[in-house]
Amino acid sequence: MNDTTTATVTYLHPETNASLPEEQDWDLEIKPHDRLFNLHLKDVWQYRDLMWLFVRRDFVAQFKQTILGPVWHFIQPILTTVMFLLVFGKIAKIPTDGIAPAAFYMAGITLWSYFSGALTSTSNTFVGNAGIFGKVYFPRLVLPLSVVISNLVKLGIQLLLLAAVMVYYHFNGF
Repeated sequence: MNDTTTATVTYLHPETNASLPEEQDWDLEIKPHDRLFNLHLKDVWQYRDLMWLFVRRDFVAQFKQTILGPVWHFIQPILTTVMFLLVFGKIAKIPTDGIAPAAFYMAGITLWSYFSGALTSTSNTFVGNAGIFGKVYFPRLVLPLSVVISNLVKLGIQLLLLAAVMVYYHFNGF
């Protein structure tokens, strides 16, 4: 199996952008032959260390110079669940069909929080990291994947909290 990637290479003069023979000073312009859904997953795998560095950077930067730090991952769904309990449980009196209201609302909040956080963060990825793209080559899919993975860490923490709430209600007979 051939592991090489084919590309069209054009040699350009730095000032005039005129085509040059190979032996002169030149800038290199690479034009790939891509298909519509060619994600270059092999390249992403080769740059997995960089992806993990971006995951760590995103996670650390999210709570740098904050008082609560990663504890906010626990506090945010609890406060949102309390608000849902007040608004939908007490004021609107919407039934949860025999499911513990706190577990019911927290289950929805946990999954929605992951989806909205991943979507919002991923949409800002290319604008926020535009300076990196022009300086260093790496697969462009690495940055959005790192954002999704860093949000998976948050999801894992919140799923542990949800599991604790569900175990609590299971043993208390709700």
